[in-house]
Amino acid sequence: MPTADYAEIYEKVKTILGHFVESPETIEEGTELINELDLDSLRVMEIVEEVEDTFDISFPLNELSGIQTVKDFVLQVQRQIKA
Repeated sequence: MPTADYAEIYEKVKTILGHFVESPETIEEGTELINELDLDSLRVMEIVEEVEDTFDISFPLNELSGIQTVKDFVLQVQRQIKA
């Protein structure tokens, strides 16, 4: 991915998340990954793997603990693309 445009990253992450939840239409920037989307640790790791493949990045697992919302996740992906 040549640019790290937030909106473009958000749409791709939202699509990826939609594959792992029952109601993808409820995914918004402020949606909490664990509490609202009911993702367990295995699902989160599967999502991270798909995001890594999609954006050709390596996601530092120690950064996951600070990610609460979809927006947090997108911003972290954006940081990794720019790195």
